[in-house]
Amino acid sequence: MEIFMIGVLIDILLGEPPVYFHPVVWIGRITEKLKYKFGKKKISGIILTSIVLLPFIIPILFINLLPWLLKILLSSFLFSITFSIKFFFKSIKKAKNELENDIGRARLHISNLVSRDTSKLNKEQLTSAVIESLTENITDSIISPIIFFMILGLPGAMGYRVINTLDAMVGYKDEQNRSIGWFPAKTDDILNYIPARITGLLIVAAAFILRMDWKKSLKTMLRDSRLTPSPNSGYPMAAAAGALNIRLEKPGVYIIGDENNEPKTSAISDALKLSYVTISLFILPIIILGVLI
Repeated sequence: MEIFMIGVLIDILLGEPPVYFHPVVWIGRITEKLKYKFGKKKISGIILTSIVLLPFIIPILFINLLPWLLKILLSSFLFSITFSIKFFFKSIKKAKNELENDIGRARLHISNLVSRDTSKLNKEQLTSAVIESLTENITDSIISPIIFFMILGLPGAMGYRVINTLDAMVGYKDEQNRSIGWFPAKTDDILNYIPARITGLLIVAAAFILRMDWKKSLKTMLRDSRLTPSPNSGYPMAAAAGALNIRLEKPGVYIIGDENNEPKTSAISDALKLSYVTISLFILPIIILGVLI
């Protein structure tokens, strides 16, 4: 539990480490170099995933051999880079600020947050993209890695982060990556299946605490959560859309929530409040339980 609490504090107070020794950056670099080395078949994706996992999992197994204090500090640091709270919220706030001041810069920044062409999106569509990214990443960037840490320890959290990064890089259904990305994409779907639904329910609870429309949040999640191509991302997005009484849309792919209610930029602030409470509802009980035990 010391590792959990110190790791959360490191992320909240310090944010992400420099890119030159950030393990997630190295996961990306290794993937970029190796992704087509084994061909473009489904078996190639399994080989790629295994090879990328090994250098990030095996060294962790030897951390217990270190002196106690060094083990705690190193484990806490490594745990802190498997999830992202401070940096991600900072990116969302930056997107909101740019939407209010310079839509051109906003399009460029938001293109780094979502997997869609933002160059021709209007302000409402960009706002939707930001809120979709925010709510989906409550699962991907925070709740899932913490769940796997609680179940499997640091190797579980790091393994999840490797799979999620691989999915982000090659888990697309385009011609180039359809086969090689099949395994990491399916594995990521399986790993996020329960966490995404937990996130959706926590968003409903957060809506109740914030006196938002929690009934509509639950109703929209049950109704619209399966409209997204991903079997998981629709749950937190639909719950948030209902709570905020807005429409979330990826043009040509899905519409979630109230079809006649395009989100204003101010909805990002409400989505951030909803996200803060959602994450607190997940993390605080873990800390309290750890202290009591």
